[in-house]
Amino acid sequence: MGNNAFILAAAAKSSGASLLPIILIVVLFMIVYMTMTRRRRANQAQQMQNTVVPGARVRTTSGMYGTVTSVEDSDDVMVEVAPGVNIRMMRRAVVPVPQDAASGTGPVPEPSPEPTTESTSDDEHESRADDWNPQDRNI
Repeated sequence: MGNNAFILAAAAKSSGASLLPIILIVVLFMIVYMTMTRRRRANQAQQMQNTVVPGARVRTTSGMYGTVTSVEDSDDVMVEVAPGVNIRMMRRAVVPVPQDAASGTGPVPEPSPEPTTESTSDDEHESRADDWNPQDRNI
């Protein structure tokens, strides 16, 4: 009886140990793959930032779009975000916009249908209240 328990314990221990090398190989592969992907993206971003020239359409890290008006020093660029509005930014904070996105040629969204009924009741007006006005919120 004691001999059977020893055999069962040895069998359970060996099956768990045989999975350990496979799990380690998979984890190491995932780590290497993620590191290579991150490094490739960083190199692409660095290369794109180094090729920024005046007249290029760019997007800032904060999401604003603009046109580079001049490149100052080795780390600063001047970006025109609106007519007559120039801001100085670090070169690392701008990313060139792809040519098709810069020209604005993309799928045209279909206009949403307008509601046909015009109602001015107070209940409906409150349900369509502007979310940007803090007084309209029920907090």
